[in-house]
This record gives sequence, C-alpha cells and structure tokens, in this order.
Amino acid sequence: MASVLKAQKTNAHLAEIKGKGKRKADDMDVDEDVDESSGPAPKKKKNKQRVLLLSSRGITHRMRHFMNDLEALLPHVKKDSKLDSKNHLNLLPELADLHNCNNTLYFEARRHEDLYLWAAKTPNGPSVKLHVQNVHTMDELKMTGNCLKGSRGLLSFDAAFEETEWGRLLKELFTHIFGVPPQARRAKPFIDHILTFSLLDSKIWFRNFQIMEKDPLQPNGPPQTSLVEIGPRFVMTPIRIFEGAFSGATVFSNPEFISPTSVRSAIRREKGDKYKERRQAQAERSGRKDLRKLPENELAVAKVFA
Repeated sequence: MASVLKAQKTNAHLAEIKGKGKRKADDMDVDEDVDESSGPAPKKKKNKQRVLLLSSRGITHRMRHFMNDLEALLPHVKKDSKLDSKNHLNLLPELADLHNCNNTLYFEARRHEDLYLWAAKTPNGPSVKLHVQNVHTMDELKMTGNCLKGSRGLLSFDAAFEETEWGRLLKELFTHIFGVPPQARRAKPFIDHILTFSLLDSKIWFRNFQIMEKDPLQPNGPPQTSLVEIGPRFVMTPIRIFEGAFSGATVFSNPEFISPTSVRSAIRREKGDKYKERRQAQAERSGRKDLRKLPENELAVAKVFA
C-alpha cells in the first residue's frame, strides 16, 4: 500500500514540474470570449451545377461540331447519346437524374436545317425553348484567340436583361448552366475567357473572348488588358418559357417570333406569285398579238398568182 502511495506522489510531482513550462499554442483557449452557445459555424454552400448535353436524331455535321465546341467550353457538362423520340421530352428529367445533373441542354433538329435549343432546370423547371441561328463554329471562324481547355469563364450579361422579367429569368438560367462551378471535376483553376450575352432586337447574341493581359508584341511592356475573340458564335431567339421542365404552363411567349417554316413558305408563295404574274403577262401579250393581226387581204400576191 505504501508503494502505491509513493508512486502517486511521484507522478503528481512530475506533473507539476511539467506544467510549469510554457504552454503550447494548441493547449491555449484562444476563443474564450466567444459564446459557446452559438453553436458550430455554418458550412459554406457549394455551387454544384452539372449540365446534361444531348441532341435529337437528324442533326447535321455543323450542328454536331457546334455541340462539341460547347462541350469544350463547359467542363461541367456530361454528354449523352441522342434521344430517339422528339415527342417524349418528359424523359429528359429522368435522364438528367440518372446522370446526376440538375441542368439540361437539349438540341432539337428539324428538317435537317432548323436547330432549336431547350435549356432547363431539372427536375422542377423552368425551361426555355430557343431558336438557334447564325451558328459559326471554332473551325469555321479560325480566330486568333485561345484559352485553356477546362478553364472557367466569366459571364457578362447586357444591361437589357434587367429591364424585363423574362430577361432576368433567362439571365439566372444561363448563369446556372454556363457558369462553371469551382468544384467541377474537370475544371482548372484559371479564368482566362469571357462569355458575353447581349440582348438586341429580342435576340440573344453569344460571343466568347480571350482575356489577354500582355501585348504579344511587347512581352516585357506594361500590362494592357484586351479581348480577342475565340468562338463559337451563335444567335438565340426566345420562343417560349415554361414553368416546369420541358412542360407546364407557359410563362412567356414571344409574339415577334416567326417560325422558319413560315418564312420559307412565304418565300415560296412570293416566288409562286411572281411566276403567276409572269404567266399572266405572257397570256396578255399573246392576246394583244392576236388582236393586232390584220385580216387576210384578198388581193395579196399569194392569192392573185396562186
């Protein structure tokens, strides 16, 4: 028993000697003034945006190259195979859920010449249908600008987006789809290009520019920030905005939109009217010729000396 008490006294003496030294920074209570009842600090909300990219059957090679350019621009995109049916758009939210995506870009080709773009937040919406025109891919433009593949880009929106409700809705939707989150798996920690969305004549004009901070002719000179276009280029015309994902009530309908089929039929009708007018003019001219014909003369040489 005495040996046990002696061992306890020895351990207590060693603890006192050890406690007289300087305390480590880990042992010091720095946040003594902080109220412990406030609880743990709130976690930082992560921007988790994933985009499903797919198309319908019947797209041309230019449309396919355009989709490849968009896939190269957006590292948080997951590309899927073509959708077999154009009439079952309700399958797209399920496909997005299977691929763990909360945004969808669906390209719909009509008559092998008209391209429509569906941009939607899945699974609850909203979604917008746009008509894509004046598509120019990177290979066609051959611009001098260049950016790192997988880098994140800044989004620049025209001030006209804030003037209308549907413009603000499209701005928020494009921010979720084209804004690359910093935690994206294939994204690189660089920002070297700008994606611009300009609203003019009720159309959305898309451009992609490289941010150049130095003049290539003067590498050792002062920094001079400039923009050089990279591509691709395209123009989008909003047609309708739906409340749900690829379905639901119509939130906005563009009254100025004219379908390309109507434009082509109007051109054909105009050509048909021109042909009809030309045929009528020929008939009138031949009728006037018949009226100007003189009756056969009885004293003609051919009859006298017949």
